[in-house]
Amino acid sequence: MKTLWFITNPNSGTATIEKCEALEAVFHEHGLGLAGRTHFPEDDLPSSESLDRAGVDTVVLFAGDGTINAALCALAEWDGGFLILPGGTMNLLARELHDSLDPAEIIRAAHERDRRVSIPFVEAGQHRAFVGLIIGPAASWFRAREEVRRGRLGGVWRAARAAWRRTFGRGIRIAGAPGLRGRYQAVFVRPHAPGLDVRGVDARDWRSIADLGWTWVTGDWVEARAVDQTHSDRLRIAEPRPVLALFDGEAERLEPGAEITGGTTRDVFLKTKAA
Repeated sequence: MKTLWFITNPNSGTATIEKCEALEAVFHEHGLGLAGRTHFPEDDLPSSESLDRAGVDTVVLFAGDGTINAALCALAEWDGGFLILPGGTMNLLARELHDSLDPAEIIRAAHERDRRVSIPFVEAGQHRAFVGLIIGPAASWFRAREEVRRGRLGGVWRAARAAWRRTFGRGIRIAGAPGLRGRYQAVFVRPHAPGLDVRGVDARDWRSIADLGWTWVTGDWVEARAVDQTHSDRLRIAEPRPVLALFDGEAERLEPGAEITGGTTRDVFLKTKAA
């Protein structure tokens, strides 16, 4: 790790402008060169070609899971490394890679020992999730989460009411998951090499709905109560219409019959967590 490109999102979690400037001072302290910076989404993400022209060997990501997802997908074919710093709300990927959640401490540890590992992901079409995928009516709670982030209390109430109605709807069916039968208000798919960890949430009573909605609005969606759990190598959307899907919290639409599989990246992620 010698020459860096710094990607941040000052609107996500704890990645404020002041903290970004403090981390740039940490780069300088350790003799690390900063070839460029991107404030996403105001700035476009760098291309693999632009990183290579600048002599970059490591992209440092200080943002939430959604921004990290966008950058990793855009640079999936790039040969350099990635250092994930906790700059969001839950920082689930950073927790997998590091013991400490202090960004400065992570930079110091990564500089001292350049250990790179692969991580699993969930994939559907051109989309990937490195933390997790949510499909089904309960995914509509993401609109309430966005209103919370913008501080729009009236919007939170409207979005929550709409999500509540949708969550009590017909649910979603998926094929290819042994033990998951019928319809679910949400299906959580997490990368778990080899294969996928699949959890079907059947939130029919008000307590389950409240639990699911609250954990989603507050960001801690992986802690929502799972009713049925299984493992699978490949899933398929068994619905006649497109369904809402959240890849690391970012909304997309999956077409009927869309296949969901798992994969593993190359050894490109700097890991400081003790073996």
